[in-house]
Amino acid sequence: MPSPSLYETDFYAWTQEQATLLQNQQWSQIDLQNLIEEIQSLGKQQRQELRNLLGVLIGHLLKWEYQSGHRSRSWLATLRIQRLDIAELLEDNPSLKLYLEEALGKAYLKGVELAVGVQGATNGSKPSQIKV
Repeated sequence: MPSPSLYETDFYAWTQEQATLLQNQQWSQIDLQNLIEEIQSLGKQQRQELRNLLGVLIGHLLKWEYQSGHRSRSWLATLRIQRLDIAELLEDNPSLKLYLEEALGKAYLKGVELAVGVQGATNGSKPSQIKV
């Protein structure tokens, strides 16, 4: 049985080794298969982060709308921070703007769940009736 690779036993050390190999142009020693997988994973993480930020924003917007009696500075701060974080993510990753419409659709469902998860958050409205 072959011994586990550095990738499997110490991911951080593996990343540092791969960076050094790339910087030194030691192409034949690069763990190409795992490097490709990790680069693809990084892109997926950025998309997931966008969906998560949008979901929290939408959930708080819905709560702001449907629980107006419970509005607080904390909720307002959350709305502002989510908007700033989304803007920063899109500024750092402009190609994510092409994914924005799809992300909004998925995030909306999570936002509704966030708002509905709070008892009375929608004043009896069903999630399909809630519009942002």
